[in-house]
Amino acid sequence: MTSIEHPPAGVPDRTAQRAADHLWMHFARQGRHPEVPVPVITRGEGAHIWDNQGRRILDGLSGLFVVQAGHGRRELAEVAAKQAGELAFFPVWGYTTPGQAELAERLAHLAPGDLNRVFFTTGGGEAVETAWKAAKQYFKLQGKPGKHKVISRAVAYHGTTQGALAITGLPAMKKDFEPLTPGGFRAPNTNIYRHPEFAEDEKAFGLWAADRIEEAILFEGADTVAAVFLEPVQNSGGCLVAPPGYFQRVREICDRHDVLLVSDEVICAFGRHGTMFACEKFDYLPDMITCAKGMSSGYGPIGAMIASEKVIEPFLRPGVAFPHGYTFGGHPVSAAISLANLDLMEREGLNQRVLDNEEALGATLRKLLDLPIVGDVRGDGYFWAVELVKDKATRQTFDAAEREALVRGFLPGALFANGLYCRPDDRGDVVVQVAPPLICGQAEFDEMEQILRATLTEAQGLV
Repeated sequence: MTSIEHPPAGVPDRTAQRAADHLWMHFARQGRHPEVPVPVITRGEGAHIWDNQGRRILDGLSGLFVVQAGHGRRELAEVAAKQAGELAFFPVWGYTTPGQAELAERLAHLAPGDLNRVFFTTGGGEAVETAWKAAKQYFKLQGKPGKHKVISRAVAYHGTTQGALAITGLPAMKKDFEPLTPGGFRAPNTNIYRHPEFAEDEKAFGLWAADRIEEAILFEGADTVAAVFLEPVQNSGGCLVAPPGYFQRVREICDRHDVLLVSDEVICAFGRHGTMFACEKFDYLPDMITCAKGMSSGYGPIGAMIASEKVIEPFLRPGVAFPHGYTFGGHPVSAAISLANLDLMEREGLNQRVLDNEEALGATLRKLLDLPIVGDVRGDGYFWAVELVKDKATRQTFDAAEREALVRGFLPGALFANGLYCRPDDRGDVVVQVAPPLICGQAEFDEMEQILRATLTEAQGLV
């Protein structure tokens, strides 16, 4: 059996070379290695990670909006080992294990309203794919086979599978894989920074943006639209928070046109905004929730689509099946970890910790607004973005060459070298996103702000 060992002192670490030679990394330019060594992360503890050079780095992104409870939680590792020793695997294809059934019940009790039916996946994209397929079959079972389309928002990211990618509102991410699953259509998002005409009336902007969803439904024909997919806080584009009244108007629109509302909470659920499900915080009740990431704090891969009694009803009819599933959906080890993680979050009051500290995190990051390169700071809970601009007065963004230099050239390496792992991104306008583990407090907020300030000050001289 091959084991993974760290090299003795004085012996070169070949991990980066192995990765350059054999590892096809996700969302990465493969050809830049080995000239640019692959960063190698070796361990984590609390809110920090360490690389193979021994550098201590603040994990300002919770891995990938995942590690709610922080790194190195041995109680979660011990639960995983215990479950693997008892029963490492069994599918949920017409069978269950105690942990799968208990986690489904737990999620049903935590979810709002009558969202009581849990379909397990291994991640968020699969949950989104599941929700769209369920919506299509739901309407076929209801005698409305023409309802199959989805409305989502511009610049929104919902996953990489052919269906989820069709829901994603990022043309550059789709062009290499077209033609995609047909049926995905877009409405404007809620980036009020890019709509300064509404600066004095956020509620009016929210209603305007919501009404564009109805406009899209009517344009396509309400008899062809199955669902609207929305994130409580939109990730891509930089933590876009909807104004008051927005989600309530969207709910009314969906009800009026017999369209299912899907709350895509792959990032936003499990405490990221201080509630188990963010739709509760923003006061709307969806027909389905998609979730993943923080359910296990990253200690095991798992996701879910949670459906209401309305959605499950036709699937309970005699002879009806949902011909869809994943081998590792609801994996017994991941299910056991998720139960322990939810216990840990409740025991340590992590949701309340976010609610108690979100204003302090926002205030700390807003200190960066004194930098000429920082145009906006926005977010909610422990999910924030710093938008960078070329001209603060006009809100002018960067051209393609400047984006390349900033987002893929300077910022990732400089931030990491300065001790912060976070996310420079230009899928919309240029932003730096931070989403620290929920265990963080003012000391980590200050550390992030100081590193961002030093790095962005240096970046100003490059563009």
